[in-house]
Amino acid sequence: MPKRILISNDDGINSEGIHKLHETLKKLGEVYVVAPDRDQSAVSHSLSLYRPLRLDKITEYVYSVDGTPTDCVNLAINGILRDKKPDLLVSGINKGENIGDDITYSGTVSAAMEGTLLGIPSIALSLVGRGDFNFDYALHHSELIAKYVLENKLPEDTLLNVNIPNLPGEQIKGIVITRQGKRLYDEPIVEKVDPRGKKYYWIGGDELGFLNIDSSDIVAVKQGYVSVTPIGLDLTKYDHIDKLRADLLRE
Repeated sequence: MPKRILISNDDGINSEGIHKLHETLKKLGEVYVVAPDRDQSAVSHSLSLYRPLRLDKITEYVYSVDGTPTDCVNLAINGILRDKKPDLLVSGINKGENIGDDITYSGTVSAAMEGTLLGIPSIALSLVGRGDFNFDYALHHSELIAKYVLENKLPEDTLLNVNIPNLPGEQIKGIVITRQGKRLYDEPIVEKVDPRGKKYYWIGGDELGFLNIDSSDIVAVKQGYVSVTPIGLDLTKYDHIDKLRADLLRE
């Protein structure tokens, strides 16, 4: 029986990245696409609990949902594909990187988190950059990593966060296994005034740089490498447990 692959994203069902990924991963198995009907970037791991979701069947294997990436993955695994769960979930290919602190906001990564929570080996794929995206070389590495996970699976509660430089193939130096990096931002709130004199705000400031952390995802992509970071769902800060126990529970 062929492998079953589920694809989702946060850029929406009409994104170039998800369509190219769909065509590429057909080489590896039976591919379903269940994605938001519009851009849902930076919605994080949001799940719609207080309204119904609308599902639009575009083709036998392609569906759009008026919800978040998490909604899409949950509906796909527990609804559309409940007869046979996917062997792999791939989220992307996102237009723009998801590195460092981005992963806490990212709908792309959150779709992979939802797949992982539901017991499906999951990958988040992002193409680094801000414009003029060339997916051709990203597709090669996406297929390579997807094939690896299909054959080897992943540890429980672990997903892969993959960031691919937006470079010609000959300029990509290879794949490195990385850790989460740390960005530095300035002025995260931008205040403006509308024509009626009322204030409004944009969230998001300029990136000042990043911490030069050895083996981090940010350093890797800046140097021209494909970054593969294993992300765990357990957020416990284990090295602080003993201190909290001693300080909070002392008599």
